[in-house]
Amino acid sequence: MTRDVVVLPDPDAVAAEVAERFLDRIRAAQDRDEAVDVALTGGTVARLVHRRIAELADDGPDWDRVTFWFGDERFVAASSTDRNACQAREDLLDPIAAPHVHEVPSSDDVDTAEEAASAYSALLRSAGSGEFDLVMLGMGPDGHVASLFPGFPELRVDEIAVAVHDSPKPPPDRVSLSFGALNRARAVWFLVTGSEKAEAVQRAWAFEGTVEETPARGISGPSVTWFVDEAAAGR
Repeated sequence: MTRDVVVLPDPDAVAAEVAERFLDRIRAAQDRDEAVDVALTGGTVARLVHRRIAELADDGPDWDRVTFWFGDERFVAASSTDRNACQAREDLLDPIAAPHVHEVPSSDDVDTAEEAASAYSALLRSAGSGEFDLVMLGMGPDGHVASLFPGFPELRVDEIAVAVHDSPKPPPDRVSLSFGALNRARAVWFLVTGSEKAEAVQRAWAFEGTVEETPARGISGPSVTWFVDEAAAGR
């Protein structure tokens, strides 16, 4: 595994850097005629990134050859603004008219988060390329990634997608890709900003520590890059 960190002045600078690299990466993959499957994340900095990509999309890749997925999702109604998919559609996917978007089933589609996780796992098996070109992740102040929280049993599950209940932050019911799925990626990019994340960043990069305590340590794909602002890099 190669691991790198890029420190930038503020969230806007993080968004600008990630957006430029995102477009460059997708264009390069398409030049090599590779399948491009991207897993998106949610959160404030992700929204900045998505909007910046949309602003630059006139010089973008062939979106018909990109398939978008989600690293995790809130198990709520399809129209809920809590859903990462709703935010991503508003900020990026609708502005670029992305034709291939696979959302996690909502509570309008199935009765339980377990059913949603099972359906999403099946969809990844049938419609995915077998490997993400890129997974983008945020990280919480507690060190969680996607919806894999410290001490939760889902940290040790091997299924592609797992149901998560009693989330420490609302809404309580979620669906998350497992470490096994998240790590089947050519590249993983962390997008982390804010001083409230600095202690978790320090734990994620420490020589000693556990995935149980800091789930971000469980990301071990072949190439992992952290894009952080100066506040998050403060420790």
